[in-house]
Amino acid sequence: MSILIMILLISVLIIIHELGHFLAAKSIGINPERFGIGLPLGPTLFERKFGDTTFCVHAFLLGGYVSFHEDNPDNNVPKDDPNRLDNKSLWQRAWVISAGVLSNAVFALILVIFVAFASGGLPAGKYNISVESLYTASSVAAKQAGVLPGDRIIKIETIEISNPEVFMSLLQENKEANSMIKTSAIEKNLLALQKKNPKLAKFSHKQIIPKGMKILLPEQIEEPSAKSQTLAKMNKGKYNPKINYLSNEERDLRDDLYNKQVYTADGKTSLIELTRAISDYKQPVSIVVLRNGKEVILDKIAPNRMGVIGIKLYIEEVAEPTTSIKGGLVNSWNYLASNTIMMIKGLQSIFVGKVPIGELHGIIAIAKVGGDIIQYQGLWKGVLLTAIISMNLAIINFLPIPALDGGYIFFLLIEAITGKKVDQDAQEKIMKYGFLFLIILMFFVIFNDIFALVTNKF
Repeated sequence: MSILIMILLISVLIIIHELGHFLAAKSIGINPERFGIGLPLGPTLFERKFGDTTFCVHAFLLGGYVSFHEDNPDNNVPKDDPNRLDNKSLWQRAWVISAGVLSNAVFALILVIFVAFASGGLPAGKYNISVESLYTASSVAAKQAGVLPGDRIIKIETIEISNPEVFMSLLQENKEANSMIKTSAIEKNLLALQKKNPKLAKFSHKQIIPKGMKILLPEQIEEPSAKSQTLAKMNKGKYNPKINYLSNEERDLRDDLYNKQVYTADGKTSLIELTRAISDYKQPVSIVVLRNGKEVILDKIAPNRMGVIGIKLYIEEVAEPTTSIKGGLVNSWNYLASNTIMMIKGLQSIFVGKVPIGELHGIIAIAKVGGDIIQYQGLWKGVLLTAIISMNLAIINFLPIPALDGGYIFFLLIEAITGKKVDQDAQEKIMKYGFLFLIILMFFVIFNDIFALVTNKF
């Protein structure tokens, strides 16, 4: 049932988009030929002409459309008829074409404002992260450090934790044997090696240790935490740490020497490579928790090789309450703006190849995830997701891709620069190939959605 509600909401968004085109056309004196709810697949449930426009409802209710006289080559409307979109000024055509995108954006904001006032607040993008229980099977680090169920995690090192992703990212960056080592750790281990093995004091750093030589390994030294990386990702400071990355050979040597006290040289490894290999060890962090209203600092909590410290988290989203009309409007704008920026960054990642095509998903996935959100997190969360999808439709439709609104706007931009309309035949050919591209992409996306459903990916 929740999935059907989500599909219905998505259909409403498409109809809102087409209604934007329709109303914009009416505002400049154009009567579109048809306005359809649903797609013309299968039987038509309702069809009636009001004025010069035929309104219809199709059995396949997903989506909608508006068609102009130019879209029907069989109509008898003269080429110079003022009721044709082609005969309107450049700015009037731009207004009609962009109105669908504008409608989705405005509708998204209306939905967010509605939730802000109807539910009493909006998600603030922050979370209270607490320890629900301890897992000793995976790691005893948290238990040994004195972490207790009910502790609310407020900091790792000096970084405030208001997002579970930041917390997990910090644990991953500081996990044991993460192939990243600080220069300070290498320097300490080099001195420790030379102290245990005085003969190594005469070796240069890049000198190969003779085959068969027995090297006494020092007690493993804990590395300083890698907190600077996460700070950089959060744009809260410049990131200029002296970090070294292990080579494949150094990683293999590190794993081979784990918990060993003696190394027998293979005749291929230099002193610095050996030092680097034994330097990739635990990176303990200090965690500040709120316990009974007081801050408690828990030191030397070292994530294991999986980035686990042995705790189960309880995550509670913090809402920004609506206390006034102005506050509600400002929070709504900020909520939609921050999510829009994230969507644009996501699209950027797709176009530069950071997101593989196998991870692209479409309406099936949206309906499934949206249905789950409505079922488990409530209708308000579903409405907010609908607002985000509406904004996403606006952004995607405005991309300069043939067959999308942005493609038509691109042709109008060329016309504005050159003073001449783009050749109609050329436009139709480009649009045809653009539509073919979208169809192929749609098949890929549908395949990804179905595969993800079958494999329980979401």
